[in-house]
Amino acid sequence: MSQVDWNNYTCRDFYDELLAAPGKPRASADELCNMLARFSAEELAERKTAAEIAIRTMGITFTVYSEGAMIDRAWPFDIVPRIIPANEWRKTEAGLKQRVQALNLFIDDIYHKQNVVKDKVLPAEVLAQSANFRPQCVGINPPHGVWAHICGSDLVRGGDGTLYVLEDNLRIPSGVSYMLENRNVTKRVLPELFASGKILPVDDYVAQLYDMLAAMSPRPGDDPQVVVLTPGIYNSAYFEHAYLAQQMGVELVQGSDLLVDEDDLVYMRTVEGLRRVDVIYRRVDDEFLDPEAFNPDSMLGVPGLMRAWRAGKVALANAPGAGVADDKVVYAFVPELIRYYLDQEPLLPNVPSYLCMFEDDRKYVLDHLDELVVKPANESGGYGMLIGPRSTKETRDEFARLIKENPRNYMAQPTLALSTTPTLANGLPQPRHVDLRPFILSGPETHVTTGGLTRVALVEGSLVVNSSQGGGSKDTWIVETDENAAGAAEQKGA
Repeated sequence: MSQVDWNNYTCRDFYDELLAAPGKPRASADELCNMLARFSAEELAERKTAAEIAIRTMGITFTVYSEGAMIDRAWPFDIVPRIIPANEWRKTEAGLKQRVQALNLFIDDIYHKQNVVKDKVLPAEVLAQSANFRPQCVGINPPHGVWAHICGSDLVRGGDGTLYVLEDNLRIPSGVSYMLENRNVTKRVLPELFASGKILPVDDYVAQLYDMLAAMSPRPGDDPQVVVLTPGIYNSAYFEHAYLAQQMGVELVQGSDLLVDEDDLVYMRTVEGLRRVDVIYRRVDDEFLDPEAFNPDSMLGVPGLMRAWRAGKVALANAPGAGVADDKVVYAFVPELIRYYLDQEPLLPNVPSYLCMFEDDRKYVLDHLDELVVKPANESGGYGMLIGPRSTKETRDEFARLIKENPRNYMAQPTLALSTTPTLANGLPQPRHVDLRPFILSGPETHVTTGGLTRVALVEGSLVVNSSQGGGSKDTWIVETDENAAGAAEQKGA
């Protein structure tokens, strides 16, 4: 059978993560590309099959909601990793830390003095019409002033090679378990490449997550009782909830397992009686978290939980109300928020954006719907979007109506030439579009994952990377080249 011939790999007009040109791997990908070139299509198929068996054996699944049914599927995984040079990643890491620091200061300001609105950095109408602003959170002071303890910021690379922040996910971002399991599967499938030590590890995330959660405990002198609160087995991210609880060695609980007593303390029901809970890593949306404070019909939350949190008797991560910064309209103001709160220039650029709440922007968007990507302010998972170049006139007319009815709820961005990376299709590597979700932990210290979850559009030409809509994923390697290592050592010495 035929072998991988990188001379026949067509990068087209997109920036490719592994190859600078046909037959010319980037320095950080040289070793990987050379090894793959020695494989026949049959050997590649064997490695792909080995990955699929590992995924089934390890029970790595995700849930798709389709036509009223919930379907568990094996995690869609591609064995060809995505590679980022370590020297580039260090700059990206610094930019992500800067961004999340500013966002946490913004959230804290919004629930206290709202200086950012008074100083006209953020228009008052943006806050007034925010779907995720929670009046119940006004005046609360979470530990260390941190609201978004776990943030997943989506990055995309444009045609010129620049990494842009596409959006920030600060409510209950998911995907980190798949990042960790992607690495475990890849080590089984391509073990030869891990011997050099050039691929930076990702397995410190769970320890960092636990340490960050433990540091939030209202009883700092005692061994904290940390739990992961899940909506239950029917949630699409249940695999991740169970995985992280198991890896941290903490209890996985549902709302019915917890109660808030008259002393405003949170207790977990156990066979040995009630046990006090100090920290809750919650994976339940705000509106279902506490039927006393939010949706009274919720069966997923814990009555009185907000009361306990406000009294400082329990810590919640992420904090309720953090979603006020999750808004895709607020996203457009993040560069200004960095300047306002930190007096610094942003290290990572935003994708250029048009806000339909502004008349000139709205007119431009309505006149160019066939060219733009239009997003509602508070949807996630790729739902509710218009991808202009692939849309029908009927769909564009519908979006024009929606924008005119509620301009605050819509923003638009140019259709980016997302970068590609080699992905197995029909037995051989072919270019497919990718994005990247790194995870940032904020507590007494800030940590950024080494890389993140690379999501890949498995359909040729598609820009849709969400697994719920047919996308897949691959391992992300941050690789030290000899040049990178020398530069890092020189910087450390300085």
